[in-house]
Amino acid sequence: MNAEIIAVGSELLLGQIANTNAQFISKQLAELGVNVFYHTAVGDNASRLEQVIKIAESRSDLLIFTGGLGPTKDDLTKETIAKHMGLELIFDKEALESIKEYFVKTNRAMTENNKKQALVLDGCKVLKNNHGMAPGMFLAKNNCHYMLLPGPPSEMQPMFATYGISALQEKLMNKEVILSRVLRFFGIGESLLETKIEDLIDAQANPTIAPLAGDGEVTLRITSKTDSMETAEKLIQETEQKILERVGEYFYGYDDTTLVQELVKKLQEQELTVAAAESLTGGMFQQELTSIAGAGSVFKGGVVCYTNEVKRDILSVKESTIKEMGVVSEQCAKELAENVQKLVNSDIGISFTGVAGPDDLEGHPAGTVYLGIAVKGKATIVEKLMLAGTRQGNRKRTVRYGQYFILKALEA
Repeated sequence: MNAEIIAVGSELLLGQIANTNAQFISKQLAELGVNVFYHTAVGDNASRLEQVIKIAESRSDLLIFTGGLGPTKDDLTKETIAKHMGLELIFDKEALESIKEYFVKTNRAMTENNKKQALVLDGCKVLKNNHGMAPGMFLAKNNCHYMLLPGPPSEMQPMFATYGISALQEKLMNKEVILSRVLRFFGIGESLLETKIEDLIDAQANPTIAPLAGDGEVTLRITSKTDSMETAEKLIQETEQKILERVGEYFYGYDDTTLVQELVKKLQEQELTVAAAESLTGGMFQQELTSIAGAGSVFKGGVVCYTNEVKRDILSVKESTIKEMGVVSEQCAKELAENVQKLVNSDIGISFTGVAGPDDLEGHPAGTVYLGIAVKGKATIVEKLMLAGTRQGNRKRTVRYGQYFILKALEA
């Protein structure tokens, strides 16, 4: 079964909201073995929606619509589909009673257009809405299957999980399983990573390997399509092992994890604490760290040392270091990391000093960064970065590198 997900709503095309519904449904369909070849978004316009339906019917045998089931005039999904298929819209008694009860319970007057939400396609299987008013629908006609779901994710997701999946399973003849795993890498560019595994990508069949770059890191999605979860897992594991033999030094985690999540997890596992001295990043490292639940067990504190006076008076950077080597230097990063670690008595101290941009500083071009990492019982490490990008981009990437370098230090 090949599916197309059609999101209806002008707000999607205007960029007012993101189409998270398609992402959610695609993940669910993958586990059912249903191919998703197209995501389509269309505005609240009946003629354009009908054009989209005709195109989708020519290339897909499962059309899943989200949005356009509400009470207003621009909610026209089911009306357009009914006209296109030559079907009547009829009231679903259970949905209509549920809507009436809602208005009684909330002590609000029910307007006539609210009844519109209880209209369903004649002959469809009604998908109950336990979190809203408009029910969903599922029906087959002319060798094609149609599923209509509400737009709000808080309604769509539980409806699809509770009723939509079971409705599809009844229709599916092929019980193929599609399993995906995402490998996450940092510190290597997309082109270099692809070069190192080029022969694996060229020879891919099952599983497939799909690289994707974004937000300063690279991911590889490995996807296997087989007749059982066990076989899919085995095929993915074999491919993953081959990949990590080539580029494992840059690997940091799986699927939806992030560098900062992995850092907190690793610090908790080793029962270690960290402190930060931040100049150019202005507290961004500490902000990201403390956004993770449980960070209080690993983060002791830090200092935003934006001026030379704070570096000298609070974090005890030597006056000679500032005058002779400058604050954008290996020695300054070293002292900052070691001194903040001692100041708050943490196991690890990390420092960020450099030039975010757009102007040069102390003769160093924008993007020049030094990161110091002081770990108790080990020699202090200082990493130099030469970044290129916007001021904000340089600061964000600096924080990511800091998280990555601590992770690598803990693995050493």
